[in-house]
Amino acid sequence: MSDPMHEDAAARFDPLRPKLMRVAYRMLGSVADAEDMVQEAFIRWMRADRAAVREPEAFLRRTVTRLCVDQLKSARRQRETYVGPWLPDPVVEEEDEEDVTLPLMLALERLSPLERAAFLLHDVFGLGFEEVAATIKRDPAACRQLATRARAHVREARPRFRIEKERGLEFAEAFFTASRSGDMKTLGAMLAADVSVHADGGGKRAAAIEPIIGFDAVIKVHEKLAALFQAHGSKLLRVGLVNGLPGFITLEADGELQTTALEIEDGKIAAIYVVRNPDKLRHLH
Repeated sequence: MSDPMHEDAAARFDPLRPKLMRVAYRMLGSVADAEDMVQEAFIRWMRADRAAVREPEAFLRRTVTRLCVDQLKSARRQRETYVGPWLPDPVVEEEDEEDVTLPLMLALERLSPLERAAFLLHDVFGLGFEEVAATIKRDPAACRQLATRARAHVREARPRFRIEKERGLEFAEAFFTASRSGDMKTLGAMLAADVSVHADGGGKRAAAIEPIIGFDAVIKVHEKLAALFQAHGSKLLRVGLVNGLPGFITLEADGELQTTALEIEDGKIAAIYVVRNPDKLRHLH
């Protein structure tokens, strides 16, 4: 027979799961790891003295954040040996109201786990420093300093001029068409002079080991890729926001998915982020 107390605990947890996933994913940049942290928080919630918990959401957010801080310490060691550029797992069509784009998530990678937690909880999720302090077990003054240091690091990563969503998606579709057809004239007109390409294959699929920087280098790479696309195909599955940036999902010739996200500044593509590592794309199937 089912336990009514456990059923009630699960019923109270389930509506909070999406919020907890947003916290965990932004802390870790990995969908699978975020799911693990949220599941561990659920296990702890089921074991907790829930009668003593006045605010379940605050209790669970604290639990998830602390688990993520611990996880980040080991994740950093893993990323030191990662093959090629590391990009966060692509999340498609997520609500963009929190203004956490892919460039900002990459900037967060340069922060310490506590700086990252303080910045996200205060600047992104809007919590007061008293609550931040209770979550990461530091005093409020220390949390202010952590957030201030983090803010200085990530300020440049915030979009100065957010492109309107529909215009961005039109841009992404035009980029797909030009890059796959080999129309380098149209493609070139879309690129900034200092455009860069960052491809995450994780050593499991072909991808550049270093970022490709500059207009000429990026065009040269796309000329070679266009020949491959025309010979073997690249099917557009969906256009949408990829980690807050205009982009798309494709099915490539090897039968694997791929995501492409475009950072657009002043009407030009400033950076192209491509995720090819199949481990990071499983949740999109």
